[in-house]
Amino acid sequence: MRFFVTGVGGQLGHDVMNELLKRGHEGIGSDIQANYSGVEDGSTVTSAPYVSLDITDKDEVSRVITEARPDAVIHCAAWTAVDMAEDDDKVEKVRAINAGGTQNIADVCKELDCKMTYISTDYVFDGQGTEPWKPECKDYKPMNVYGQTKLEGELAVSHTLEKYFIVRIAWVFGLNGNNFIKTMLKVGKTHDTVRVVNDQIGTPTYTYDLARLLVDMNESEKYGYYHATNEGGYISWYDFTREIYRQAGYTTKVLPVTTEEYGLSKAVRPFNSRLDKSKLAKAGFTPLPTWQNAVERYLKEIKQ
Repeated sequence: MRFFVTGVGGQLGHDVMNELLKRGHEGIGSDIQANYSGVEDGSTVTSAPYVSLDITDKDEVSRVITEARPDAVIHCAAWTAVDMAEDDDKVEKVRAINAGGTQNIADVCKELDCKMTYISTDYVFDGQGTEPWKPECKDYKPMNVYGQTKLEGELAVSHTLEKYFIVRIAWVFGLNGNNFIKTMLKVGKTHDTVRVVNDQIGTPTYTYDLARLLVDMNESEKYGYYHATNEGGYISWYDFTREIYRQAGYTTKVLPVTTEEYGLSKAVRPFNSRLDKSKLAKAGFTPLPTWQNAVERYLKEIKQ
């Protein structure tokens, strides 16, 4: 198959492109930068065709993707700086990328009659309660600008196309870029004690594992909404940090605090990021490995 992947300069796009090429698919990568800006780690992605693309430019999106003639588009590009999205001078830019850019891609996918995969988030829900969110749940109540614009992106895809995968994920970490694990490792090296919230519950997602699943999906025609994080149970950020330090051999003490005690961030954060992933197995897809195993492999990958 021939794929077009957006956001290859980010964590997920990088791993998706590598997975595609490993399986013998053709892949064209894109991002906003003039040249590929991701890690130079000897991976195949750095040798794949790359094109600069501003997804908010409708005409450019139409021209570039039409010329690429893909069988499927995996749309990983997004505005993901959750707190910065709340700034008054950034809201329209965030919406132009997450909603408008996604609509531009969906429109050209419709013209080309090709598959589209849209990466979404648990932030489309209100983050309350304790029940895991189900893929087909339509009780949307985003708490912040990021969540609202990602929901608008979801709706752009589902209202425009029939051949789509909308995949909601949470707590993402990967090789290419910054993430919670890298931050906590850095902090743990310079502090004897760290405070981490223990009342926000979810499950991490390793982009290397997610990339495999996304390619599995695109090799099928089992379209629809899915939730995909690693297995291993629901945990707090406090639990996550303790396991990171345990595996990395750190002696840094981790203190559990409530979100209120930690101090409110600019954007409201969900207490309930639990995603029900049971649909994956029902559809015949292999679930992701446990998050504990993912952390182990990731720490080796970043040589910790």
